[in-house]
Amino acid sequence: MPYPRYDFDGKTVLIMGLGRFGGGVDAAEFASNAGAKVIVTDLATREQLGNSIEKTKKYPGIEFHLGSHSPDDFEKADIVIANPAVPGNNKFLEIARRAGRFVTSQINLFFELCPTQIIGITGANGKSTTTALTAHLLRGTRDEAREMRDVHIWLGGNIGNQPLLTILDQINPDDLVVLELSSFQLEQLAEIHKAPNVALLTNLTPNHLDRYGTFEKYCAAKENIFIFQKPDENSPAISIFNAEDKIAAQWFDKYKNEPGRICIKFTADDVTEDIRDCYKLPGRANLSNLTAALAIVKNFGVDDKSIKKSLPEFKALSHRLELVQEINDVRWYNDSKATTPDGAITALEAFERPIILIAGGYDKKLPFDEFGKKIAQKAKAAILIGQTALKIAEAIKNAQMSLRGATRRSNLKTRETSHESRATKIELVNSLTDAVKLANKLARPGDVVLLSPACASYDMFENYEQRGNEFSKLVRAFRT
Repeated sequence: MPYPRYDFDGKTVLIMGLGRFGGGVDAAEFASNAGAKVIVTDLATREQLGNSIEKTKKYPGIEFHLGSHSPDDFEKADIVIANPAVPGNNKFLEIARRAGRFVTSQINLFFELCPTQIIGITGANGKSTTTALTAHLLRGTRDEAREMRDVHIWLGGNIGNQPLLTILDQINPDDLVVLELSSFQLEQLAEIHKAPNVALLTNLTPNHLDRYGTFEKYCAAKENIFIFQKPDENSPAISIFNAEDKIAAQWFDKYKNEPGRICIKFTADDVTEDIRDCYKLPGRANLSNLTAALAIVKNFGVDDKSIKKSLPEFKALSHRLELVQEINDVRWYNDSKATTPDGAITALEAFERPIILIAGGYDKKLPFDEFGKKIAQKAKAAILIGQTALKIAEAIKNAQMSLRGATRRSNLKTRETSHESRATKIELVNSLTDAVKLANKLARPGDVVLLSPACASYDMFENYEQRGNEFSKLVRAFRT
């Protein structure tokens, strides 16, 4: 049950999880502006949260209870706003509920209070690029069409921890909001039976199994984006699915005949040649992201002329197949956002040049079998770091053994005597610095050096952005 009118004035609001990257700052500022007494609780220390705390310094009344959580805080707070990383069954949230406290989240408050139409995009891979590209194309139309001049396109959600609650008073009913939504946020929205007016799924591959345990439970969290869609007063709910993804295709069939819902499916092949020629991002996966964005914006009257005019200005997002620089005909790409094996496989498939791969990191309990196969097929060298280095190395070796066996059987069958292709060189190093130095030593003109870890960063870095920034810094140092 929503808190009546969200009257925070004079209430005690507990922010659970400020986050090292500032995920709870928006909620803390929103509650402070609403006249609440704000307490922030986080397991991290003040030193670890230094950057996030700095962002709240204009609100000197905020109290920080850091290094641990106290049951007393949860029992006494009027309202608890939980970070998306906090599971709904967390024992401290249960303490608050048993005490009769109102438990909510940043994304739930935003959906309750947002005065305009929301476009939501989720998936395992490609959702950030698709979200940013959708907003970019809509803004291009706004600049071209007279009737769209006063329409503001807001971009936010899981993409870069941009503020949501503190911009609510700036959003007008005629504006559009484009959000990237994580599985964690969709779980929170399911608690209040909310979903975006327009919802799109890019794809589904295993992720966050350290939290969900099974792929099926992860998919169930993602499906909330469609389950709770409702038509509004003026338009039906719009549900958009990637026809090349097995589960998305099944969901399209599941929902396509529901009253009050329009279902659309897309494939990477839907992009016409004239539009494709305007698009700079490499690989079929990026074509799929483009087609996904087009499937959304066509519902808002965006025409091909506007698309072709604004597309060339769109650049790869930071840490997503981002070209850092080219040195002596060696191209260095930062794909630190690839925190799953499937994401890194997509990156490997984007290039025809020889690849030196840097991979490895925090262990999310995901399988590396297919990743190992793709490395054995596509990479001339794999430089591995972090907790998962040995697991990835083992997956590559197993794939190489299978490839050698298949080659021998094929040669015996056809009586060929050709030599086997050179195996992927596997190197294990202790740090990203060592990995970049070794990659530079191994690289030859025409090669691609690709940081695409297939893993989260938490064993060595605070987040994927810090990892990607460090990679870019190391690469750019070669020119100084």
